[in-house]
Amino acid sequence: MKATDTLKKYFGYDAFRNGQEEIIHSILSERDALAVMPTGAGKSICYQVPALMLSGITLVISPLISLMQDQVKSLNEAGIHAAFINSSLTESQISKALSLALKGIYKIIYVAPERLESSGFMNFALNGQISMVTVDEAHCISQWGQDFRPSYLKIVDFIECLPKRPIVSAFTATATEEVKTDIECILKLNQPKIVVTGFDRENLYYSVEHVSGKRKDDFVINYIEKHPQESGIVYCSTRKNADALYEKLRQRKVSVASYHAGMDNETRKRNQDDFIYDRIQVMVATNAFGMGIDKSNVRFVIHYNMPQSMENYYQEAGRAGRDGENSQCILLFSAQDIMINKFLLEKKEFDGVDIQDIELIKQRDAQRLHAMEGYCKMTSCLRNYILGYFGERTSLPCENCGNCHREYSEVDMTTDAKWMINCIAETKGRYGQNIVIGTLIGANRARLREIGAESYKSYGILQNRSESELRLLLDQMIMEGYIVQTNGEYSVLKIGDISALKEADARVIVRKFEERKETLSGSKKRSTDSLTSAGFDLFGKLRELRFAIAKENAVPPYIIFSDKTLIAMCANMPKNRQEMLALPGVGEHKFDKYGAKFLEEIAKFLKEHPNAVLSVQTQEMDEDSRKPKSKGKKGLFYINPEDAKNFAYASYYYISDINDKLNSICSVENVKKLTIYVIWDYLVSAGLTQEQEQEGKIVKQQTQEGLKLGIKTVDKVSQNRGAYQLLMYPEQVQKMIVEYFTGPREEH
Repeated sequence: MKATDTLKKYFGYDAFRNGQEEIIHSILSERDALAVMPTGAGKSICYQVPALMLSGITLVISPLISLMQDQVKSLNEAGIHAAFINSSLTESQISKALSLALKGIYKIIYVAPERLESSGFMNFALNGQISMVTVDEAHCISQWGQDFRPSYLKIVDFIECLPKRPIVSAFTATATEEVKTDIECILKLNQPKIVVTGFDRENLYYSVEHVSGKRKDDFVINYIEKHPQESGIVYCSTRKNADALYEKLRQRKVSVASYHAGMDNETRKRNQDDFIYDRIQVMVATNAFGMGIDKSNVRFVIHYNMPQSMENYYQEAGRAGRDGENSQCILLFSAQDIMINKFLLEKKEFDGVDIQDIELIKQRDAQRLHAMEGYCKMTSCLRNYILGYFGERTSLPCENCGNCHREYSEVDMTTDAKWMINCIAETKGRYGQNIVIGTLIGANRARLREIGAESYKSYGILQNRSESELRLLLDQMIMEGYIVQTNGEYSVLKIGDISALKEADARVIVRKFEERKETLSGSKKRSTDSLTSAGFDLFGKLRELRFAIAKENAVPPYIIFSDKTLIAMCANMPKNRQEMLALPGVGEHKFDKYGAKFLEEIAKFLKEHPNAVLSVQTQEMDEDSRKPKSKGKKGLFYINPEDAKNFAYASYYYISDINDKLNSICSVENVKKLTIYVIWDYLVSAGLTQEQEQEGKIVKQQTQEGLKLGIKTVDKVSQNRGAYQLLMYPEQVQKMIVEYFTGPREEH
């Protein structure tokens, strides 16, 4: 059986997603593999499909009990026998599962890393046929990863103890270049196939809202009340915040539960199950919740506080939209979040970490927190910031995030900045943000009267400014070092290095947004947008049926069929087995188990509404199929031969000139805009240019072959950057570039 046949039979999909087939082919060729794929990109398919095709057993090592349970339920529902081994089972249950595995009953076994050393499991591994060991959440093996787990280091010893080395595959969603190298080295991967599909989740809409105090509560309440049918998670950095917000939502009659480490295991388990099984709409939790939760229909993730790192944020926000539907990732930011996280990092425990490494890890934690702060305070494209953090080159704004949908203006706040410094001097560095800003706007507060702020020269001097404007200014001055905000639970403001501010031409320019072009809903539509009111009624009926079946079988509703599959049923109205199996997410086993009930519900609805139009397709319809022809993503840039004739050659061009001219002559529709990075990558692959590290900086230069062809270096001087160099490319190289981009190119 081919890999695509296995995919269709068990999982109900006709084709693999980006990167999946490469990984699967590598594994089936008995080659190790390492995949960095975003949440929701289908990492599990990459090891589950080959596991079914390999002769022996596949061990999936995961630290997440909830993920193991969800995956095993999903596999069993798809007709695949699988089991898990972790602390939630008794020793007798574990022995029975391992005994059945030795008899060939199970093809896939999920196991916690701590179990690898147990005598019972080792006896099973030594006597069973282990074809593959898959390491999930592989970043946990690196002490530079955000979730380092010493137990993961046991994996290497376990593999080396096996009588025959199995194929080793590793998967993660959050690995910087350093962590990726760590995974490869520590696991001793043998010439692995490494696939990095990219970190972009196009269906997620990122936004940062600068709100503080009770305004955060108001924001969350308003958002949830405007999205009454949507499932979502609200993350808080502390148990106190989680409990307080949960209580406010409960009082507003929101269908809500809470989850944090301060609750007993039974309550946590019950609340988690209520969320997974769609019995409640919203989960308010600390970051103790969510690892391994495979719930596909989470429509929004709101961070009540700023997380400690981009890795944490990407992972937590990524729990939205796992089914590919457009979803919201909203971060509510206030300056107090920084102080809270610094305080939490100071209390961080380092069990199992060498003493000499602790200081290095603390430095990394501080760097990660600084990067997270930069994300919250930036005014350019949020998606590009995330991608850049994980090492992906970006150029144009995404036009699908909160910052891209805001109109920004630049305001000269130099005078305001100097008055802010003056106010901090008057407070003698004893007070925090609220006192300083309250003084500047001349607020009528008892606390200000108590400390005598009304007698300050700065009192009310900036009453023409709003509080939000001054907080924006304060954030920028802290980032630029003019003002220092102390750590600790009660942080205060002190004067930093203001020497540059004393220069006659010094300017403090603040970017502030005026208004949104679009609302928080983003610009992209969801699959449900294609349904008419009748179609949406059928969707509701199918969801009710799914819930009843899920309850009867004690599994989460999304394991029966995802929302996306139900929407496809509404849009395509299948009447028989063949038509139902043609829909995405309907495998043979699931149809045999549930298909008849859904066909019956659809037929009943159509009988009651004989002339109902259930969907309005916004795309062209294929003549031979009900499936819409997808216009797909834009392809790689190229020009037609006729376009190439219009390129105006010159003796020398900078790479930016070549880039601009190629974009200007391109007549091909539905291709990405060319960037200088793409041209540079071609020049490197052609052996004409290279990047070298010099004195801690990456320098771009021509190779010996490039010199022979006439690529030259030009010295430049700018007021800001000082001396630097640029490369210029002669006509011969220009022709090579034009020839390379003439005609369609394939993705690599």
